[in-house]
Amino acid sequence: MAVSLPPIFKTTAARLSALYLLLFAVCAVLLVLYMTALSARMLASQTQDTIEEEMQSLGRAYQRGGLPVLVRVIGQRSRQPGANLYLITDPNGRILAGNVQSLEPGVLETDGWTEQPFVYQRFGEVAETGVLAETPPPSADEPPGRMRHAAMALVLRLPNQMIMLVGRDLGEPERFRAVVRRSLMLALGMMGLGGLVIWFFVGRRALKRIDDVSDASRRIMAGDLTRRLPVSGAGDEFDRLSENLNAMLTRIASLNDGLKQVSANIAHDLKTPLTRLRNRAEAALAAEPDGAGYRAALESTIAESDQLIKTFNAILMIARLEAGYSSESVTPVDLGAVVRDVTELYEPVAEEGGVGMSVDVAEGITIRGNRELIAQALSNVVDNAIKYSAEAVEKPAVAVRLERSADEIVLSVADNGKGIPEAADRERATERFVRLEQSRTQPGAGLGLSLAKAVMIFHSGRLELAPAEPGLSVRLVFPQKRDP
Repeated sequence: MAVSLPPIFKTTAARLSALYLLLFAVCAVLLVLYMTALSARMLASQTQDTIEEEMQSLGRAYQRGGLPVLVRVIGQRSRQPGANLYLITDPNGRILAGNVQSLEPGVLETDGWTEQPFVYQRFGEVAETGVLAETPPPSADEPPGRMRHAAMALVLRLPNQMIMLVGRDLGEPERFRAVVRRSLMLALGMMGLGGLVIWFFVGRRALKRIDDVSDASRRIMAGDLTRRLPVSGAGDEFDRLSENLNAMLTRIASLNDGLKQVSANIAHDLKTPLTRLRNRAEAALAAEPDGAGYRAALESTIAESDQLIKTFNAILMIARLEAGYSSESVTPVDLGAVVRDVTELYEPVAEEGGVGMSVDVAEGITIRGNRELIAQALSNVVDNAIKYSAEAVEKPAVAVRLERSADEIVLSVADNGKGIPEAADRERATERFVRLEQSRTQPGAGLGLSLAKAVMIFHSGRLELAPAEPGLSVRLVFPQKRDP
């Protein structure tokens, strides 16, 4: 039967918190065991060194004066505060000197270090603080009220078969180990508590932000494209993810709005030429049969159809460029050569309209791009400049200039016509099928600047419209040393 976890443990944050807490607990337990064992070894080593030094000192006293001097020295040292354990017995184990009243049986039967800690009692001690946990329970014939201790010792047989024992009480090492153990256990508890606090304040906050993102995502999927993911301003991973997704949503909303606008503009702006086509065909059929009239109607229909096809091709080109796709190749392009070719192509048109054209091209400016797209964008801008400069009161003129500016390349086309004085109108002029009122007298579908803007976006550049005082200046700004 599968065990279902609580909902809180189905979240990544809760699982990570539990995993970290388990890891901290394992590390803390290992640290407790290691530090306890290390401290025990260090204290045991220090105790053995102390006992050996004391045994050597007593051996030198025995060599100086024999047993009487040894007994006197042991009597003096056993009365000092914090004294070691001292004991001298006869070969039968009867105590002759020292500060030990009784020993665990079998301790004096071996020479050298005692294999295990043993139990002993000092002279004159009364049980006021209890019995050590490590010591065995007292026997039935043991006098009550006595305090029992654990110790380790070094046993040595003297030349006269007397037995000398020098030991050290293990109460202090045990207390030290207990302090270390309690300290490490306290540290473990604090680590666990810290983990819970971190989860409560950090993990829950992260979960709440994830829930907010999920809620906003559901609203967006429901169709509310104006909704955006929350950004707390902390600058962390959640904020960076939300900012990137918000930028993506803004782009999607922009494309969606553009699609709606294009659909509406197509329905509105293409209705007129289609209506003209139908009216011409209807008029030709209603008139008297005439070959020349039919031919003129067909030629007019073909011309109108060609203009419609050009409009649809421009719409498709703009859509592909705004989507970042082009079937054309990207190669090094000499912008100066492109400017000269386009202006040379439009010089007859400018002369026919009485518009003066000046060209100022900086040499040696090359970028990576698509020559045909750049030429198409420049042609649209130059064509517009020639059309609207003709509205100037006197001396219509168009100035084409190519130059380097800081880390950018600027291709500008300026005319001295009426221009677009309002900044909002200049922004709208780059939208598809948008034709301002002063341009309704000029032919076109309002796609020239839209196509130029799409070409510049494809080349990682931008299209700028600014007043030329008088007239309008259109700037095609390319970045240097950057592929589209």
